[in-house]
Order: sequence, then C-alpha cells, then structure tokens
Amino acid sequence: MQVVIADDHPLFRTALSHAVGKVWPEAEIVEAPSAARAREALANGAVEALLLDLHMEDSNGLSVLMDLRQDYPALPISIVSASEEPRVIAAAQQLGAAAFIPKSSGLDVMRDALSAVREGDGWFPDTGAEEDADLAHMASLTPAQRRILSSMREGLLNKQIAYELDISEATVKAHITAIFRKLGVNNRTQAVLLAGKLDVDQPAADALTQ
Repeated sequence: MQVVIADDHPLFRTALSHAVGKVWPEAEIVEAPSAARAREALANGAVEALLLDLHMEDSNGLSVLMDLRQDYPALPISIVSASEEPRVIAAAQQLGAAAFIPKSSGLDVMRDALSAVREGDGWFPDTGAEEDADLAHMASLTPAQRRILSSMREGLLNKQIAYELDISEATVKAHITAIFRKLGVNNRTQAVLLAGKLDVDQPAADALTQ
C-alpha cells in the first residue's frame, strides 16, 4: 500500500513524509516532483491516498485536482498548498478534495488532517465561503472537453485544436458547442473567462523556492 506525495519542493516532501509516516506507518511513501510523476505512481501501485500541491512544474491551479478526481473517483486527494485564500479552499472542497491542508500548518495539524482522511472524513479550514455554481458546471465537463477548453485558453483556433488533439475540426466544434451549453455561456471569451476560476495565484514566498 502506498501514499503518494506530489510536491516539487524536496524539503516539504520530507516534512510531509514525517506526517504521513505517523498516520500510515505501514505505507510505502512515494515522492513525486510533478503531476506527471504522480500519475505514474497512481497507475503503477495500490495507492491509499494522494497529497497534492497545486503549484508544480507541469500544473498550476485546480485543473489537476479536477482531472485526477475524474480518473480516480475513489482516491482520497488532500490538497497541501501555500495558496490559502478562502476561495481556493472552498473550490478544492467543492471539486472533490478530501482535505485542504495549508502549508503554514504545523506537523500536528497535518497529522490531524491526514488522520481524518484515513478515517474517511474530510478536513478543511473554516472559510465561510459559499459554493460556486460555475465550478460545478466545469466539473461536469468531460476530459476531452476540458482539454479543448484548455486549448481555447491558449488562444488556439479550431483547426489548431483539431491538429493538436488529432481529431476532426467538426468534432472540435461539437465539443465547443457542448462546452458552451454546460457552462451556460455564449462564446469563447465567456468560456475562457469562466475557466479562469480554476487558476490559483502562486504565493510570492512559494514562488521564491522554485
């Protein structure tokens, strides 16, 4: 049985390993410095839990959480992040995280949060933030639709998206129509602006350690 720690800061992975070792003493701890490496671990082992940072070399924001929840719906995913704004914490909870552990927390708090997750409970700081209907709409997108929406955010045209994803331009248009319907928008600009809610600003202190 494994617990995967996905964080691109080696020192923080070490600190998390100590907390995990107290809660899952029998587990093999797998450290992953990127979202891609975390996915490799999830595909190759019997993973009990995933601890996930929101800012890594190949991921930034809540999109990675949404994708992993889609692919591994039964896996408890605990967000461990320096982005501690109430909006971010509430969004992570709404998108299916099992816990949100601020990086400013002490080891005792981390152990308490992970113990709750192991028992099947959630653990989140009290923010008072309300659920966002737009996030629920985005969570309803299929993986293919999310990839196309991501390409739209990069400014790619339908023909370019079709080439990048190796699908027909007609298929791209059909997906975009479905995206607009699910998100309740009328055009690409509105869809791109709404998808911006998945972005999470990287704290300055965290950025300095990159």
